[in-house]
Amino acid sequence: MPAQASEAFIFRTYPFQEGDLIVSFFTRDQGKLRGVARRARKPKNSFGSGLERLSRVTMSYYQRENRELVSLNSCEVIESQFGLAGDYAANLALDFMAEVSENILPAAEPSERFFRLLVAVVNHLSGNPANGVWPAVNYFSLWAVRLSGILPEFRLSAESRLIAEEMMQTPIGQLSERSWSRSTAADLRRYLVRGIEEHVERRLHTAPLLEAI
Repeated sequence: MPAQASEAFIFRTYPFQEGDLIVSFFTRDQGKLRGVARRARKPKNSFGSGLERLSRVTMSYYQRENRELVSLNSCEVIESQFGLAGDYAANLALDFMAEVSENILPAAEPSERFFRLLVAVVNHLSGNPANGVWPAVNYFSLWAVRLSGILPEFRLSAESRLIAEEMMQTPIGQLSERSWSRSTAADLRRYLVRGIEEHVERRLHTAPLLEAI
């Protein structure tokens, strides 16, 4: 079977057998998949730094019928997040987005809009590390819930509803500064996190860490 190549975001990795990794990744054309990266923990491997969280890559893999895990062959980095390595708040935001995406997206269901959401929000965060954390987190949280079909009726203050309406009508890079202070959008953000946690039936590890910044 010939290898497939898909543009993808890496969500998470965890050890599997000696020297191998299980990789959860979200492809543009096949949706969320999991695969085995053989020898990925060895010094010499065909993945390099491409398996870092929320790296955007071209993933080469084999997908056999009736197999839950695909076999990963190699990946080529399109865009990494190494530029944010020293920014604790920005890295927490990336961790939050990866955790939410990993848990909220169904397996093997493509979503071009969700993929474009990740591209836009990660690019915004990378280009605005000093003041882009809360715009990225708030915007991503609202659209992740909306695109997943679990957006509840807003039972929030009038100001928070206005912020949500602005986020749903405006690209992230064009939002007014008014909407993005931590305090102004905090109740909306927490409301969305509760909705996500109810949907996935688990507590998000990254959400309380973000609120503690």
